[in-house]
Amino acid sequence: MSALTRRGIGWGGVSLAVFTAAWGGNQFTPLLVMYRGNAQMSDVVVDALLFTYVLGIVPALLIGGPLSDRFGRRPLMLPSPLIAALGSGLLALGAHSAPLLALGRVCSGVALGLAMAVGGSWIKELSDRDGAGVTAGARRAALSLTAGFALGAGAAALLAQWAPWPNQLAYLVNIALAAVALMLLWPVPETRAASRGGRLVDDLKIPSARRAAFWLQVAPVAPWVFGACAVAYAVLPALLSPLTQGWDIVFAGICCLVGLTAGFFVQTLGRKIDRPGSPRASVAAMGLTAAGMLLAALAANLLTIPVALLAAAVLGGGYGMALISGLLNVQRIAGPDDLAGLTAVFYGLTYLGFASPAIMAAIFERYDVGYPAMLIFGAVVAIGSLVVVLVSARSSGVVAAVRPHREEDVLLDRSGQSG
Repeated sequence: MSALTRRGIGWGGVSLAVFTAAWGGNQFTPLLVMYRGNAQMSDVVVDALLFTYVLGIVPALLIGGPLSDRFGRRPLMLPSPLIAALGSGLLALGAHSAPLLALGRVCSGVALGLAMAVGGSWIKELSDRDGAGVTAGARRAALSLTAGFALGAGAAALLAQWAPWPNQLAYLVNIALAAVALMLLWPVPETRAASRGGRLVDDLKIPSARRAAFWLQVAPVAPWVFGACAVAYAVLPALLSPLTQGWDIVFAGICCLVGLTAGFFVQTLGRKIDRPGSPRASVAAMGLTAAGMLLAALAANLLTIPVALLAAAVLGGGYGMALISGLLNVQRIAGPDDLAGLTAVFYGLTYLGFASPAIMAAIFERYDVGYPAMLIFGAVVAIGSLVVVLVSARSSGVVAAVRPHREEDVLLDRSGQSG
């Protein structure tokens, strides 16, 4: 074990790179209000730009994750800060150009996809070398993402609202942060030896993704990770914009901060709620999400800022619980050679939730269905996801009384804590 890893700088360097990519991915979100003021872009186009970076995230996840299982973490993760800087540069240049903004969002998505699949696995392996505890890697990866999402959104909102160069300055900050992240990432030791045997196409296969436990207990929760976020800091700020004239961008940033801060603290409690063999962490996630959707429907109906902020906080709690429970379950389900691959599949499913604002905007424009009704429907679907998880867990015998089947789960079950 290197001195670098012993001091925790190894996982910290990767964590900063993940934080930077998350900052770059979410800095755009509170600026949606600003871009809606552009007469050349409709609400549907602007909401579609929020989803566009999924076109970068999903391929980066599904290809980068398995390739890092074959070639190692460093070759796949080192480009992430560079691509994040490129994406921010394109966004800074594209203030009045939807194609440039879309291209920048795709680049930001590629950087974030690599960070989530490869960086998350690298953090776990470095944490395991530190002896930090069986859930420390998942917790550190989740907290790095959430901190980047929150601070990126908050900083972008403040700079765009009150600083000079509102269309550029927030993105320039991310470029500077990416340069620092690359310098700290460079000396981090590799944790995964390259294995060039066999066919490359075989490495893109993820055997554990065929397990029923993943599709019945993890997949129903996954889209709600960012589905909850999208409602909290994309839908609610737009609905309340008539009440926030003059500080609408900052209000969008506040919604981001409130939701993601709640998610951050919920993740720190996630290890206490989670138990190997029990679905209760996933159940807690969906319960919070359903409650948040109902509060969001109430806020959309009453158009009051306090209720909107409360809804953002509860939705953020649902996001945080869904993310940490999903990552912990993925680490239990994954085989020894496809951790990054299954993590990639999980994250790919989570980002389906970012389509919800564009879908709602299109339904509202075409069919004139009100947002309160759509949000109530979302709560019903969330409850349905909860039922699927519970029924599948009970029918397969996956309950708290079942003995953990992996050594790290046994350790967690005995100690009741980690890290």
